Amino acid sequence: MRLLLACALLLVGAAVAEAATRGTARQRSACTDDAYKFCERYVPDAAAVESCLKSNMGGLSRACRAQIEGAAGAKKRGRRR
Repeated sequence: MRLLLACALLLVGAAVAEAATRGTARQRSACTDDAYKFCERYVPDAAAVESCLKSNMGGLSRACRAQIEGAAGAKKRGRRR
């Protein structure tokens, strides 16, 4: 249970909106395993975990990759307004 809570906290930086301070439940669910597989040494620094996940895009699960790419797209769309 502690591990799950720690993972939820570490994915805070993967928020969809630029102003958001935490990832959505869908993002946490999709990326939890990948975060521990590739980025465990960065826990609990959410920004470092997010950066680590992005640098390991090729090895991420399809679900996590889609969530990260979707978050990046949402940030770009928000800036155009």
